[in-house]
Amino acid sequence: MILDSSPEPIRPVEAVAIEHTASKRGHRGGPLRVAIVVCCAASISWLHSPTISFAQTQFFQNGQPLPGGTVVPGTVLPGEVLPGDVVRGNVRGNIIQGNVIQGDVIQGTVTPGSSSSERVASPMASTAEERDASNAPGFRPKGDTWVKPPDALVELLDQGGVPDSLETMRLLQRQQQLVAARAAECTVSVQIGPAQGCGVIITESGYVLTAAHVAMRPGKNAVLTLADGRTVTATTRGMNRHVDAGLMKINDGQNGGKPWPFASPGTSENLRSGMWCIATGHPGGYDRERGMVTRVGRILDVREDSLVTDCALIGGDSGGPLFDLSGRLIAVHSRIGNEVTDNLHVPVDHYRDSWDRMNQGESWGYLPGFKPVLGVRGNASDPEANVKVINPGSPADEAGIESGDVVERFGDVQITDFESLKAAVSDTMPGERVKVWVRREGRLIQVVVEIGRANDQ
Repeated sequence: MILDSSPEPIRPVEAVAIEHTASKRGHRGGPLRVAIVVCCAASISWLHSPTISFAQTQFFQNGQPLPGGTVVPGTVLPGEVLPGDVVRGNVRGNIIQGNVIQGDVIQGTVTPGSSSSERVASPMASTAEERDASNAPGFRPKGDTWVKPPDALVELLDQGGVPDSLETMRLLQRQQQLVAARAAECTVSVQIGPAQGCGVIITESGYVLTAAHVAMRPGKNAVLTLADGRTVTATTRGMNRHVDAGLMKINDGQNGGKPWPFASPGTSENLRSGMWCIATGHPGGYDRERGMVTRVGRILDVREDSLVTDCALIGGDSGGPLFDLSGRLIAVHSRIGNEVTDNLHVPVDHYRDSWDRMNQGESWGYLPGFKPVLGVRGNASDPEANVKVINPGSPADEAGIESGDVVERFGDVQITDFESLKAAVSDTMPGERVKVWVRREGRLIQVVVEIGRANDQ
């Protein structure tokens, strides 16, 4: 593992918590320095499939469940759509591996032997039929943040742009206020050890979306602060570090049997530059007198793995929600880009696509420019994690690790060989400070290492 100490401009939001005031004046800092005391992954309680299914139903269902049917092995849709293919369009009276689909839009993957009981359709109005339904009397998508926009705003919110009259501007302001008020109820402050971020409750059972670098790793204990100042505990599930998506769950028995307020899920599929959006969060941590901080802005760019907006993010905002002006969750705050005006958010569809793996406690990948490195080399064939080479100027070098040391513990992880050391380092984030125990000349020595990052771009 090799350290490249060249400054990397893209930084997690927490990484600029101390320097954000200077950054806003145009100052560009050097390599990130984040004081975070970490513990490595602990064991977690794996969910049974009914729990996972229930959570997915809350998160993605839009409309009534599909009627069940009889299993007819080998039956496929017209047009030779086989299991594993993507089915799009109106399907009527066909049987897909045990489920009769009648008059519903299926948008997802057909899996052999599955028994889906819900339509996996976009919860946002992406078709003419859905737009018609959203304007029907009494229509309301799942969640507590959706606010039906007045007719005069529908085109402006769908297409983006600026108000063309004072009355439209007033309507837009009122819509923003209504969405922000509802968003406050499901926007939470997240504390894991000394590190602070945000999250958004996405199901009434207490699932919380956040950024991967906020959740850190599976099995971490977190303290969430709600809008009214009440604190509850949660446990991190998994994270897709490729896009900085993380998942956690509020521990049971903390809300008197009542459902949690949760965001109305949207989609990032049909977003475009110029659309209005609302960012909420608790930058710098929860402040009861200040309350939640709301920023109204517009989408500047839509990318596959991130959205760019002009909603200013500050240290501690990471993991907070980004809503459209109908109150539907479209993204989660991630980091600041090359310039302090580049505010990057994880598109919400990545959470849908990674839901199963994250909910089962998996973590994988890393953001470009955020590959964690220790700066030591060794032989995989050795029976111990024997350090052969220390890269000059690396995190290991600065921490005092020496050639010939045998690493026995990395944070909370017992190290058995060099491969297990590599795996433990890969499960960290650049900037984390980790306690490492090494054996040197028969003595056990503890050092603290601040994890570096590789320049993999």
